[in-house]
Amino acid sequence: MKKAGLGLLQVYTGPGKGKTTAAVGLAVRAASAGLTVAFIQFMKPDESSELQALRNAGVTCSHFGGKGFLVPDGNPEPHIEAAKEGWERAVSYLCGETYTDVLIMDELCVALSLGLLDNAEVMTRIIERPHGLEVVCTGRDAPPELIAAADLVTDMGEVKHYFKQGIKARKGIEY
Repeated sequence: MKKAGLGLLQVYTGPGKGKTTAAVGLAVRAASAGLTVAFIQFMKPDESSELQALRNAGVTCSHFGGKGFLVPDGNPEPHIEAAKEGWERAVSYLCGETYTDVLIMDELCVALSLGLLDNAEVMTRIIERPHGLEVVCTGRDAPPELIAAADLVTDMGEVKHYFKQGIKARKGIEY
């Protein structure tokens, strides 16, 4: 059932911390309000802790990553394959084959900026999505076309970060 007021495109981008966390908060809020939510995670090396919380809240979660770091001289094929698998799942929602009220594509912007997915195809699918489908895209380096098409863009800026003091990512806090 379509919900009134849905159908916007939101983008959370920028170099700072909090893009995925903001999307997770939106997912929990939407699910708690009775909306159906699909959360597709690109690029992350392992399932992050928040996916279990989302599943507990009734969010449909899919993870397409785990291929290690993509280095300039490395083999991009495993990363391309994982991104394409995730994109195929996203297309099922964007074409209306599978229904959801809210589609969150976590780290999609990174997959696009690394050239793992075709920008033009992604933009076409997002723009031509079913009426009423709310879409949230996260990740650094959002492409200009996505920013231009968005109804809301939040640029997470980094003012100060403890990683620069040598503090590594902590389970339950950063992932």
